[in-house]
Amino acid sequence: MAVPLPLIWAPSWGWVVAANVLLGINQGMTWSTTVIMKIDLVGPRQRGLAMGFNEAAGYGAVAITAVLAGYLAARYGLRPAPFLLGLSYALIAVGLTAVFIRETRGHAQLEASHHDNTHPDTLLTNRQIFLRTSFTEPALSSTSQAGLVNNLNFGMSWGLFPILFATTAMPVDRIGILIAVYPAVWGVAQLATGALSDRWGRKHLITAGMLTQAAGLALIATGHTFTWWLAATALLGAGTAMVYPTLLAAVGDVAHPLWRARAVGVYRLWRDSGYAAGAIVGGITADLWGLRAAIWTAAIITVASGLAVAVRMYETHPITDRSDVSK
Repeated sequence: MAVPLPLIWAPSWGWVVAANVLLGINQGMTWSTTVIMKIDLVGPRQRGLAMGFNEAAGYGAVAITAVLAGYLAARYGLRPAPFLLGLSYALIAVGLTAVFIRETRGHAQLEASHHDNTHPDTLLTNRQIFLRTSFTEPALSSTSQAGLVNNLNFGMSWGLFPILFATTAMPVDRIGILIAVYPAVWGVAQLATGALSDRWGRKHLITAGMLTQAAGLALIATGHTFTWWLAATALLGAGTAMVYPTLLAAVGDVAHPLWRARAVGVYRLWRDSGYAAGAIVGGITADLWGLRAAIWTAAIITVASGLAVAVRMYETHPITDRSDVSK
């Protein structure tokens, strides 16, 4: 609730920056926790399905909100109408949390009791978990870099896609539709891709998803019409859906239940840093070489990320590969 009101009343960019800081704190506290809770509640056989449902709910809401915000902005102006949506969402969330949410830590402790808790990997320090998740453990570090690049694309899309679409004098409501298609396909498709990762494994779905994203970005960089961009943003969303819940499920596969929440936190540190990286990389490259060059740059980075997963990451799914990796 502390985010929409400053945006409605903001007399300067300082207020907008402060509101975004508060939004970031909210994301770190709430979305990370919902992911960890779902991993606690489901076993390894349904981890991808649970992550798919979680992320589908989140990004489905992003897509719906993009359409509604575009409509409200076109009809009533940029302020305050679009931000009243955010205020209503916050009020609804507070009520639902107070009534329905229960603690899930006991589920993680029960799962941990079924592991070999005498192994040295069980009791890791925060520094060891950070280094392992970020750099040294092949699967965890692969997911961290892929998550960062995935969100680099999303962060760049917020800033550059509307400007690119607007260069064709496209109406605001149509731009809103194009911006919504990406998270809409991403959100809905995760209901399938998360479950598929439980059947097929994580590694190849992540690799294919990163390369699909790169193809979608290339099409956006070469497009000029609403229909072309509609297909391209849908392809980008499909690639993201293949990656997003699968990365979280892979972290849950590898990390021991006693330090899994911290590993998810480190992964999300890298993944959500991609939003900032996308804004910086996209802004600098667009300023130097133009909007389309910036999108081509993101496509090249995404290809490199997918190839890195293909080379370095091993299959983490306990059904596909039953070898004991870090537990």
